[in-house]
Amino acid sequence: MSAHITIQGTEKSFGGNDIFVIAEIGKNFIQTEDDRSVEEYLINAKVLVDEAKKAGCDAVKFQTHELEDEILNVDIVSPHFKARDRVSWITRNMNATPLEGFWKPLKRHCDEREIVFFSTPMSRKAAHKLEQVGVPFWKVGSGDVQDYATLDFMIETGKPVIISTGMVGLIELDEVVEYITSHEVPLVILYCISQYPAPKEYFNLGTIEHFKEKYPDVVIGFSDHSIGCDVALAAVKLGANVIEKHFSHSRELWGADHKVSMTPEEMKEMVDAIRSGQHKGIDHVPYYGEKEKELEGVRNKFRPYFNKSLMVGVDIPKGTIVTKEMIFAMRPKMYAGGLPAERFHDVVSKRAKKDLKKYDPIIMEILE
Repeated sequence: MSAHITIQGTEKSFGGNDIFVIAEIGKNFIQTEDDRSVEEYLINAKVLVDEAKKAGCDAVKFQTHELEDEILNVDIVSPHFKARDRVSWITRNMNATPLEGFWKPLKRHCDEREIVFFSTPMSRKAAHKLEQVGVPFWKVGSGDVQDYATLDFMIETGKPVIISTGMVGLIELDEVVEYITSHEVPLVILYCISQYPAPKEYFNLGTIEHFKEKYPDVVIGFSDHSIGCDVALAAVKLGANVIEKHFSHSRELWGADHKVSMTPEEMKEMVDAIRSGQHKGIDHVPYYGEKEKELEGVRNKFRPYFNKSLMVGVDIPKGTIVTKEMIFAMRPKMYAGGLPAERFHDVVSKRAKKDLKKYDPIIMEILE
């Protein structure tokens, strides 16, 4: 019997015989280099939601940012999107999506269209915001799988958690899975290659079978950054119960993820192929690889840009006991200088040896 997770407030679920298809809209409601109004962004997002619904998707996924505890004010440009530095790109997305003017009306629109709304919080404060919107489960992006500050908050809500594996290795994944499942929180793992787009020769879909055998109480799926649907269909054939694909009107639009996205017509074609069982005839061998091979994420080139370090979240006087909310997990790890985010619980409840300022890197030498 495979793992099965009921999605609260809906008739849908993860696992079982049905394949749960996610249209990852992400930031694809931003379609021009110049800034536009929040109202226009909301209209764009709603149109994409409607197209995802028509294509037969079960859910739409966005991304939610809060600059304060996500990224340090350093000049850094990600290799996958060189048109904007990371701080200005995140700032634009945050300003484009206010709680009352964007997220709440977008959630209502999804409810009216009977398609599941959720969003990836890119930091703990972003998760706090989404908790006010109301999401039925959490999605953790590949770069944040070891952000235990945010994971800790998610676990406290008791809602199911989805994680992508694009920037972790097998041992790191084991630690995260143990941490989440030990708290009896339902878990979905999406095998993922964090390349944009991901060349088809990078895939090792045998990993899906490996995950299903290794984690029998976890739902296993596939987050696909390749162009086309053949890799995703092969993943379904090999047992993926969840499929996530980027979604846009056109791969020619301006923005970070349009170029790796499915169009509405392509999404409908893929969903129809899954629902009709056409995936059973796909040739999966070119993408299978080795079942127990190390994950590509252990050496992924984006890790230094997107992984996080522990930073002081508020001014902390000498002698203060450090609490969870006083700690930020922030990127980019390559410049932050603090302990890696997976050391979060080693820092909580320690005492500050000296006065600490907001955004100081947290190292063990400043604590006792």
